[in-house]
Amino acid sequence: MNYSEHISNFIKYQRHRLGLTQEELAERAGVGLRFIRELERGKETLRLDKVNQVLQLFGYALSPKSEKTPDPYDILLHHFNRNVHIYLKNKKVLVGFIIEAVYEGAEITAWKFVSNNNAIAYRETNNADLVQMIPHSDIGEVENI
Repeated sequence: MNYSEHISNFIKYQRHRLGLTQEELAERAGVGLRFIRELERGKETLRLDKVNQVLQLFGYALSPKSEKTPDPYDILLHHFNRNVHIYLKNKKVLVGFIIEAVYEGAEITAWKFVSNNNAIAYRETNNADLVQMIPHSDIGEVENI
């Protein structure tokens, strides 16, 4: 996944989280609707000052980031509540469902996960003992099964 897709996923997630339309986001950020559409499609050639105008609405700005950990907003948009393989950096592979994002402030720092072995029991009981906490920094890759 390239940087423009990371930003695109983040903007879409934040906009949906706040219940904004693309038009409302454009108006609040002081940019055009076409710009928001291109930003959410992951267009790679956009003005950085305008990207930062949109990001500032959510309390963020562009900054360098390591590519060693997957984008948490990509996980929310594409892997949340789906059967997944989680490849941890320690080479362990988990199979099951990501059921909740864990936040510290506005940052996703961990995920609540239920393994396939415990999924039926969890669905029937919501027993917290069946849930595993996975720090986001431990994740190398996530893929849908």
